[in-house]
Formats: sequence, structure tokens, C-alpha cells
Amino acid sequence: MKKQICAVAAFIAIALILVAIGIARKGKQTAKRQIAVIPKATTHIFWQSVRAGAEKAARQAGVKVLWVGPKRESDRDDQIQIIEDFIAKKVSGVVLTPLDSKALVPAVEKLFDKRIPCVVIDSGVDTDKYASFIATDNYQGGVMAARRMGEIINREGRIIVVKYMPGSASTTNRENGFVDTIKIEFPRIKIVDSKYAGDTVETALEVTEDLLTKNPDIDGLYAPCSPPTIGAMRALETHKLAGKVKVVGFDMEKPMLDGLKTGVIDSFVVQNPYEMGYEGVKTLLEKLEGKEVPKLKHTGVKLITADNMNSRETRAFLKDYIGAQ
Repeated sequence: MKKQICAVAAFIAIALILVAIGIARKGKQTAKRQIAVIPKATTHIFWQSVRAGAEKAARQAGVKVLWVGPKRESDRDDQIQIIEDFIAKKVSGVVLTPLDSKALVPAVEKLFDKRIPCVVIDSGVDTDKYASFIATDNYQGGVMAARRMGEIINREGRIIVVKYMPGSASTTNRENGFVDTIKIEFPRIKIVDSKYAGDTVETALEVTEDLLTKNPDIDGLYAPCSPPTIGAMRALETHKLAGKVKVVGFDMEKPMLDGLKTGVIDSFVVQNPYEMGYEGVKTLLEKLEGKEVPKLKHTGVKLITADNMNSRETRAFLKDYIGAQ
């Protein structure tokens, strides 16, 4: 009997030692993992918030984040080269925001072929060779913006759309959600003109001034992200139309918050980039551990207005937007 007890005790001891060794090895493997996070650009507050979320998830898991992105959100070739560089470095996985839904397809599929898991965040890509897509429901964000526009111009009038750039899946979906909803739900509202504004406030200012010159009697203006929104706000101020033309924008920067207080802009739809960055890295790590991950996950949107900007819920949301903890 004593021999049996001793044998069982020895077996348990050996099992515990093996488990401890396994945990130690797993810890070492996790520590060696390098996760590449590749945004569309790096300096904008939106991308800084993505980075804050990504780095928090990495700290919690004890892994290293390599944060590299193009200088401009129009530089597709630079983003493709960044991916190539990370493939050569044999990173454990990639969290990517594609600059162009079509141009980035070969790079994403190359990651798949090299068995480097890729989680796509914020903006989609026209392939299914990725582990998961984590983003705003951008089309629904456009729907939300259209319904706000319909409300503030009393369901009738003339409006223009200052678009972003062709190929950007996220903003294209916001534009489509807005345009489709206006046509279906607000038949007395007419979209009289639209034009791509490019990726800077300066180009958006020029484009909006051109649209305003051609269409001086508009009632509303929609822009699907912050550069065209801010450029449009400045153009309206130049044309002395600030406050007269109702503006609904998307995303957030300080000039937009300031404009909300002064009435230059009526409202804007805000995403949760911090959550995208956090969930992007967390999901990638789960994939690397062999866990099943969702193919699609939405991270939510909120309409910010002068009436709700100081509410507890909005302040909490905006705090999370910039990654403050």
C-alpha cells in the first residue's frame, strides 16, 4: 500500500514538474513574440489611440509591438514595403489597417502564404486571407450621419458630400451608408454635388471651396473622416457660411470639438480606435495560441453633438478614444 502511495505521489510530482516546464516554455515563447502593428499613418490622434490600445494588449500579454506606418495615408507602396520588411523579419503576426482595399490584397495574401497570421482593423481588404476583421460598422456610421442630417435640415434641402479618397474601404462605406440613407429615407433632400478631397486638410479646404463656389445655396455638408471635415469647416468660415450650412462629420480632432462649441459643425460620428488596437493585438495573440477567433467584430460608434458632448457617457467615450486610462 505504501509503495502504491509513493508511486502516486511520485507521478503527481513529475506531472507538476512537467506542467511547470510547459508554462515556463510558453512564457518564453510569448516573450519572444513580436507583433507588427501597421496603421495607415502614425501621427494623427486616431492612430495614436490605436497604438495606445495595441500596446496595452501587448503589455498584458508580455509581447513586443513593432509600430510602423507610412508617413501619409495615400502612400500605398510604402505600406506594402513595410509589410515586406516584416515578412523578412519573420514577425509572429501582423495587425494591419490597409490603405487600399485592392492594392493591399497581394501583401495580405503573401502573409497568409507565409503562415504569418494577419488581423485587419479599421478598414477592409478584398480578400478573406486574414484571421479576423475588427472595425467600426462604417456603413451604419454613415446611416447615423444621414439621419442626423435629415433631422437638422428638417428633412429637405440641398447638400454636398466632401469625400475622402478612392480605395479607402472604411470611408467609402461611410459615404455609401450616408448617400443610400438620404436617397431612401429623405426623398426631399438632394445631394447636389460630391468630390474626393484627398488625405490632408489643405486639399480638403481647396476641394470644399470649389464645391461651395459651384453650389453657394446648400443647406448641409457631410464629410466621412477628419481631414475633409476640418477642411470643410475652414472653407465654410472663409465663405462666411459657418453655422448657416449644417455640417455632419466623422472621427474627431480638437478643431472639431472646438467647432462643436462654436456651432461651425453640428455633430460628428466617433469610432473607438483604442478598442480596435486593443482587440486587434488580443485577437492576433489568441490566433497564435490556436484559439478560434471571430472573422468579424464591430467596435461601435457614437454621435457627438453639442447637447451630449458633456455627458458622462460621452466624456467616458472620448477618454477611451485617446487611450487615457
